[in-house]
Amino acid sequence: MSLADSDRELVVEELGRDPTPAEEALFENLWSEHCAYRSSRPLLSAFDSEGEQVVLGPGDDAAVVALPSSDDGSEATYITMGIESHNHPSYVDPFDGAATGVGGIVRDTLSMGAYPIALADSLYFGDFDREHSRYLFEGVVEGISHYGNCIGVPTVTGSVAFHDDYEGNPLVNVACIGLLDADRMITAEAQEPGNKLVLVGNATGRDGLGGASFASEDLAEDAETEDRPAVQVGDPYTEKLLIECNEQLLDEDLVESARDLGAAGLGGASSELVAKGGLGATIDLERVHQREPNMNALEILLAESQERMVYEVEPENVDRVAEIADRYDLGCSVIGEVTDGNYVCRFDSEAQRASEESSGEQSEPRDRETVVDAPAEFLGDGAPFNDLPAEEPTQPDRDLPEVALEEAFDTVVGSPNTASKRWVYRQYDHEVQVRTAVRPGDDASLTAIRETGQGLAFSSGADPNWTDAAPYEGARAVALENATNVAAQGATPLAAVNCLNGGNPEKPDVYGGFKGIVDGLADMCSTLDVPVVGGNVSLYNDSATGPIPPTPTLALAGTKEGYDAPPAAFQGEGTLLLVGARALEGDAEPRLGGSEYLAQFGGSDRFPELPSDPAALVETLADVANREETLATHDVSHGGLAVALAEMVTEDAGAAVEIDAPNKGSAAELLFGEQAGRVVIETTAPSEVREAFDGVAPVYDLGDADDSGAMDLTVNGESLTYDAADVADLRSIIERELA
Repeated sequence: MSLADSDRELVVEELGRDPTPAEEALFENLWSEHCAYRSSRPLLSAFDSEGEQVVLGPGDDAAVVALPSSDDGSEATYITMGIESHNHPSYVDPFDGAATGVGGIVRDTLSMGAYPIALADSLYFGDFDREHSRYLFEGVVEGISHYGNCIGVPTVTGSVAFHDDYEGNPLVNVACIGLLDADRMITAEAQEPGNKLVLVGNATGRDGLGGASFASEDLAEDAETEDRPAVQVGDPYTEKLLIECNEQLLDEDLVESARDLGAAGLGGASSELVAKGGLGATIDLERVHQREPNMNALEILLAESQERMVYEVEPENVDRVAEIADRYDLGCSVIGEVTDGNYVCRFDSEAQRASEESSGEQSEPRDRETVVDAPAEFLGDGAPFNDLPAEEPTQPDRDLPEVALEEAFDTVVGSPNTASKRWVYRQYDHEVQVRTAVRPGDDASLTAIRETGQGLAFSSGADPNWTDAAPYEGARAVALENATNVAAQGATPLAAVNCLNGGNPEKPDVYGGFKGIVDGLADMCSTLDVPVVGGNVSLYNDSATGPIPPTPTLALAGTKEGYDAPPAAFQGEGTLLLVGARALEGDAEPRLGGSEYLAQFGGSDRFPELPSDPAALVETLADVANREETLATHDVSHGGLAVALAEMVTEDAGAAVEIDAPNKGSAAELLFGEQAGRVVIETTAPSEVREAFDGVAPVYDLGDADDSGAMDLTVNGESLTYDAADVADLRSIIERELA
């Protein structure tokens, strides 16, 4: 860890002296890209985070959003939404890196007063055929499943994508939704000088030292060995105790404010807590409960040991907090108090040694050394922004390969990117807490919020093929696809959080692509009237193999009355309609840009045009999905219409589909183009569906569902027939290869 010369000059000017070693390390971490968003914050104003449903937007550990009111006079019910990246740690140690990503986003939820009820993971790896990619993939999935299953929080949705450019730097993005009553909400804003700062949870060790700094630099070739100490080690059983302890502290109204200990450890959490309240603190570092001997001030301050929370507590409640922590077998230390001055950390190594040698009780120190003395606000917000050049991306020309239709179908449907992800989600306990109404594997999950009688739909993901081909247009499609997933369950989008992943921003072409995904995501969310209430930025995802594709993971939630939703599989009794079919019924030419078809066979094309009125399409789809006559709904996106139809076939229900539009494009263009905002609807009232979408989006008649358990597909005179077993075999490549 080393503070850049230009930053050091600013620190010296503010402090009027050279910083201490602990101050220099603290500034280096808090002013890192990971914590301070120095390269990205100038772009983030593009997002609209306001709305009548938004209780608390960006800036806290998690956002708070009000669920639609039932108008019965009952107490308001809120959800929290948060998302985190744990990319570099998951490359160095896939199990612990991914596991602690889950632990961190859950504690962000706790710090708002909420109980975690749903997780989503969006994962990105190098080519599935590579041994190292599979090693990372298996380790990450195991880490997520182990931690989530142990703490009893269901993983209900997410995504997995494979792309060559993640080979040296995978991405692990984890989102969490929490539930809370309005009167239980707390924030990470210190309230009153004289209140005590209490550290509750695991003992502090030396793991995760410099984690924020590590996350703000390109991965070196030797990262798996050299950077291992920067990766935290999780303990889900302690996290479960912390969840329940947090609930009791809230039940007894003992907490004034709270913050999870994540990036930059105690120094980051405590300084941010008091800075948000315009206050300061005095902290005695030797009072922190530790699990390793002879820790120095810098280690105690910056270690990112997991399962720890810092609480602001009124003096008269400190003893009761300690009693509750002890009941849950958690460590508890009164480490200092809130002040109206600077952020000050003191340390007495002699007192610490005496404490370690005694029965465990801390002796009263005589003369502490001041190791940090700086304005809290300057620590958190003093870092200057980076003014970086951006090279605007250009879309490629059209150069399409010629591939036989059967070969194309088998290859695209059987690609790891479009294949079944059952191998992943079957390892997650998605039914714990007994709220999961629609399980993983559908367009979006649906969680029962019985407190309000509502269903909460949740979708999360991105497509690197899209944003690699066209960052701005691809990010718009990512936002629309997630909104379409939610609407296909009959839910109206409520709010979203994002995780913006990019490479080294100092490279103009990389920063240009990153700017493109920010603007594209922001524009489509604004068009859909979906406030982006929080998020995370992860840059310097660059390695010896090159930068990652710009990757804008969006986690979007929506609500509906009740917990029922149409399935995403054929029911065998209705007419099949393709809604949003601009290339078939509208004025758009078919395009294959960003498609899995081109990823498999080579070539290039411009990115598909999106619906002309996406907000009306999403609103209408949510309404139609809730109609009794609607038998099935399924989003069309990754892999195009061919994959969507293949995913809908079951042993009991199939379909006869015919597309006759030779003047609109080739069979490949019509089947494998990946325009977002399209949905296959099986309905017994096709005329009513067409009427609903009249003037909103074009509708094309695909044919009829039946009880054949097979798919007969004819496109411009070329025919294919697959039964359910054939399709299932094509789509089971991940499970088959990793069994």
